[in-house]
Amino acid sequence: MQQREATGTNRVADAPSERRRTQRVHIAMPVRVRGKIGTQTFQEETTTASVNAHGCMVHMAQSMGRGQQVTLFNHANDQELTCTVTFLGPKDRGKTEVGLEFLEASPRFWNMHFPPDDWDPAERKRPGPVKR
Repeated sequence: MQQREATGTNRVADAPSERRRTQRVHIAMPVRVRGKIGTQTFQEETTTASVNAHGCMVHMAQSMGRGQQVTLFNHANDQELTCTVTFLGPKDRGKTEVGLEFLEASPRFWNMHFPPDDWDPAERKRPGPVKR
């Protein structure tokens, strides 16, 4: 999501990919999101669209507000963490794209290793020809 200046030019520095602190991994992992709106509690089973050491992106039917705190439960390891809703995207087929950020970086929450912050996918080694 890029913002436009008054001149109509894109401000690339405002693009989420330019602000990301760690590499994200596109993976569908089952999670449960629990929270409270007013006096009503809710919980919703969903899957991640992407994850990183600082949180994830999910698609939710439940309406939420930016800045709201929720609990994210990872079914793969029975761990849960408190998160803040940091992004609300477009609604598609009754679900909204929701960015959740952990209160502090927790790369082990996903049971995977993330590339270092300065990793450039363009520099990764490609397999060479098979030697016979």
